[in-house]
Amino acid sequence: MAPQKPSEPDWLTRGLEHVWLPYAQMKLAPLPAPVVATRGSQIMLADGRKLVDGVASWWTACHGYNHPHIAESLRKQLERMPHVMFGGLAHEPAYELAARLAKILPGNLDRVFYSESGSVAVEVAMKMAIQYRLNTGERGRSKILSFRGAYHGDTLATMAVCDPEEGMHSLFRGVLPEQIIADLPRDDESHAALRAVLERHGRELTAILVEPLVQGAGGMVFHSALVLQRLRKLADEFDLLLIFDEIFTGFGRTGGMFACASSGVLPDIITLSKALTGGTLPLAATVASSLVFDAFWSDRPEDALMHGPTFMGNPLACAAANASLDLFEREPRLEQATAIAKQLARELEPCRTLKGVRDVRVMGAIGVVELDSPAERGALMKAFIDRGVWIRPFGRIVYLTPALTIRPDELTTLTSAICDALA
Repeated sequence: MAPQKPSEPDWLTRGLEHVWLPYAQMKLAPLPAPVVATRGSQIMLADGRKLVDGVASWWTACHGYNHPHIAESLRKQLERMPHVMFGGLAHEPAYELAARLAKILPGNLDRVFYSESGSVAVEVAMKMAIQYRLNTGERGRSKILSFRGAYHGDTLATMAVCDPEEGMHSLFRGVLPEQIIADLPRDDESHAALRAVLERHGRELTAILVEPLVQGAGGMVFHSALVLQRLRKLADEFDLLLIFDEIFTGFGRTGGMFACASSGVLPDIITLSKALTGGTLPLAATVASSLVFDAFWSDRPEDALMHGPTFMGNPLACAAANASLDLFEREPRLEQATAIAKQLARELEPCRTLKGVRDVRVMGAIGVVELDSPAERGALMKAFIDRGVWIRPFGRIVYLTPALTIRPDELTTLTSAICDALA
């Protein structure tokens, strides 16, 4: 390990001997940037520098950091009850949140099952879809159809429905349960190819799983509402459930509150997490339609969904989520997302002319610069930090998913840093 520098706090070098970092070959990874405070769209480092956060801590801090309304809600809830088990007991924050989510989600998405992470929320959705068949007397329909370019999580079940060719999970080929992977029906040819897949495998499938409008961690790849409309029709034709993974797209990220509502396509199950608590505490939700829930409503105990995370419906996290929904009701978040989209489109466009840039694209509060080849991430991240911004590229993608509350001048700092560093 490199000798301690004056700017490195003791807790960082002492703890680094014991922490296992995410998505990193730790023998080669640079020292992580030590953070001592956050505020708004800024991250304060131990050496006194301030960084404008361009990714909102993996897209979670939709209202910026330390929003006073969320902080006050957490303080009040902490004094009353930080946690109580959800099995056999009830508390107001979770029940109030479930009712509010059911009200703002489209159609009959009105049964909320809580968990603590997005990956688990997707696993619960898959489990619901499989048991739906068992409860309705169908055997052999246990597979999930998902798509190339998809990312749905890092647990064993969710790795099996991610893109099998991308590097993050390819080591586990042969270990994971085999699912059905196809291309999104973006045009007539791929639509026909998907239909052929369904004709071959329809009787072993229970559901279609898709990230609506944006395939996030798989490359920030956009598709149109027409793709989702085609999937809804195919799901109905082949008697499949349709699951929307809105862990990335939910809560204003694509410009509307939810991608399903923006596209006019109603899924049977939706998964939510990340921005659900405004970036403060872990919480996820798998929300099922009445069609799905009714298959579990019976006089037979074996028809129950036998799942229950220990911290399911955590009162603190639910209080934060209720406070976050308050802010969506009181403050102009979707209008802010629209303004961010316009500014991103305008200020990232000059990158299109730079050598090595393949594409520039924007949807809602998502801005993407795609390169011809993967960047050397460590060097590029250092270049961004030197320019006073926190941006974490992956593969060929340099992207911005800022807080919806980011100031225009802060956003310009981010876009200018990208254009400058890539140039």
